Amino acid sequence: MKPPVINFSTLQSAVEIAATLAFALSGLLAGARKQLDVVGLCVVAGLSAFGGGTLRDVLLDRRPFFWVEHADWLWALMALSFSAMLFMRRRHLALTERAIQWPDALGLGLFTANGTLVALDAGMPAIVAVLMGVITATFGGVLRDIVCNEIPAAFHDHRPYALCSFVGGWVVVAAVALGAPQWATISTAAATAVLLRGLALWRGYTLPAWRIAKR
Repeated sequence: MKPPVINFSTLQSAVEIAATLAFALSGLLAGARKQLDVVGLCVVAGLSAFGGGTLRDVLLDRRPFFWVEHADWLWALMALSFSAMLFMRRRHLALTERAIQWPDALGLGLFTANGTLVALDAGMPAIVAVLMGVITATFGGVLRDIVCNEIPAAFHDHRPYALCSFVGGWVVVAAVALGAPQWATISTAAATAVLLRGLALWRGYTLPAWRIAKR
């Protein structure tokens, strides 16, 4: 008996759903740390989950948006926000910055792979496709932090973030050029970005920062 064939659109939707859940969770944790109400949690979770992909689709003139085409996910997001608020209040969980970083890292890898593939599928040049992957993976977190009245962590914590996404995007380009199966392309690129980000968090690697000499 032959295994079922997973077409590209099905695989793409599955990856986008997984990445959306991961970023929604990071948004919920960030909103909970700021003690937002349920409306605020929904907004922050929605921006985290859909912000990067929506900006990518605007730039690529791609319609319909994921959250428009799959409107049920809006209801799921609101239900998740309300449930998480009740659960976290009862459990009194420690909402540390590190708790947000790991689902964020998972979303980073998945959205990088998916966003780059979407752009390549639209006929974009390799460098444009990679940058679309970076936008998909990073701008949800940027919007999340801005709404939570913080300088986006991607810009100020000096640990590689967008750079991890950039490398993962080029893994996608290389895998497609080599004719790798789509599932292998997505999993390898996502794993590369996630592992690089995880290594940066674990080892405390930082990028050079602009320093102004004091007189």
